[in-house]
This record gives sequence, C-alpha cells and structure tokens, in this order.
Amino acid sequence: MTFKPQPLTPYLSARHYFGSEQRRHREGAGLSLVQLAGTVNSSKSTLGRIETAELMPPPDIPDRLDIAFGTDKHFHGLYELARREIHPDQYKRYMDFEFRAEVIEQYGAQALPGLLQTEEYARAFLRCQEDLSPEVVEERVTARMSRQERLRSEQPPFRWAIIDESVLLRPMGSRDCMREQLASLLEQVDTPSSKVQVMPFGAGSHSLLGGALTLLTLPDGASVAYEEGIEAGHLYEDPAAVKRWRRQYEVLRANSLTLDESAERIRTAMKGYRL
Repeated sequence: MTFKPQPLTPYLSARHYFGSEQRRHREGAGLSLVQLAGTVNSSKSTLGRIETAELMPPPDIPDRLDIAFGTDKHFHGLYELARREIHPDQYKRYMDFEFRAEVIEQYGAQALPGLLQTEEYARAFLRCQEDLSPEVVEERVTARMSRQERLRSEQPPFRWAIIDESVLLRPMGSRDCMREQLASLLEQVDTPSSKVQVMPFGAGSHSLLGGALTLLTLPDGASVAYEEGIEAGHLYEDPAAVKRWRRQYEVLRANSLTLDESAERIRTAMKGYRL
C-alpha cells in the first residue's frame, strides 16, 4: 500500500504553519521522516505529529531544523510565534488529550474538577456564570457528563485528584446536591482506578492556591499540563513547562491528607449538609 501523507492546514495557526514548513523543506531536500529524524536526533513519530500540528515542536527542534535545512532562524522564528499564540482550538486540544490519557491528575481549589462532578453539582456550578443562558448551561452539563463515560469503561484512565478543603465546605446548589456530590466523591477516594486527597486548611498557602491544574499522561508516555484560571486556561505541551507544573503538584500531594484522612474529612463535611 502506498503511503499518503495527511493533508495539512498551514494557515490555521502558527503551529500548523510550522508543521507545513517542516514538510515543505523536508520534501524539498528529498528526505523521508526517518531520514530527517536521524539528522535532527528526534523520532519519526514526533516529526510526523509536528507536521500535522498534533504536537507543539519541542524547544530544541526548531534550531536543529534550521541547521539541517540551512534556513538561518526561519524555524526558530516560527516556533517563537507558535509558542506565544493563544490557540482558538486550545480547549478542544485539551479534550482530545484527556480522552486519550492513561493517567489524569487534577487539583481543584475553588470547585471540583469536571470529571468528579455529579450532574446536579455541575448544573449549580455552571448557573453561577451569569452570561450563560439556561440552554447553554444544559448543553454544557450534558457535555460534562459525557466526558465521564470513559471512567466507567472496561479500561478507565487512572485518576488522582487533590481537592482543597474549601471545596467541601462551599455549598454548591442545595443541601441534597452537596450530600450527593460528597457521597460520590467519597466512593472515589480509594479504588483501583481513582484516588482522592484533601488539601487541608492547616497546610497553609501553596503555589497552586486559587487555580486549577490537570496533568495528563498519554499512551506514548508524553505529558501535558492544563492550568485554568477564572476566565481562561492555558495548555502546556513543552516538557520543561510540564515538569515545573508536575513539581508543584507533587509538593501539593505530599502535603495533603492521606487517603484515609481524606475520606474522614469528606464524611465530616457531609454532616454539615444534613437537613
């Protein structure tokens, strides 16, 4: 069977243009992906994913491409544009990564991460956003619940969540809503595919206070990080940036309650929502 390279969309974003330029120069030099991989000390799969814009180029690749093709700082400049670009498809890319992830590690400071939310909790949380119409709220609740379907599959991803204690004590919706949500959370504290820790008030301040973080480990061993603020999120694919976020997450994990202590803290919080 003859190999047919995937069509490119070079003008969709700087990342897409980088990939199309790599292919253009590679084919102009008469090189296969395997040959170019040997020249720039990378892998065929990495370069192939860069060409189709599935992967942000690793930071050492642009300069190596410039050397290989004799293009001065052409690829270096494209990389600088791509890494500063706010991609309109960034959240969609995150969703794609989440769907494929084998390990999902999350921290929630103000609310539970979407993968842990019950339907009523998600609805109450989304209703807090005044610019969302009731129809949009219901659409997003449905979408959020559909993301959880994979968690009930025969091969679910392994999940580790760290929840700030304030999330347990902040009412979201009715008392019934919170009791149901905390009961669901309690069931996920220590299972073969999920662990939940509580970050207690007594631990004091930390570097992730006030935000939300997700670390995804993909089937090929690569990792990405998604940091979410009040109005926007940012997807990090650069290994050095992901490593910095992971270091902060590991410090948080070390300072959180044990699984048994976390379960007890959740039970205590549930008592506050009795009628």
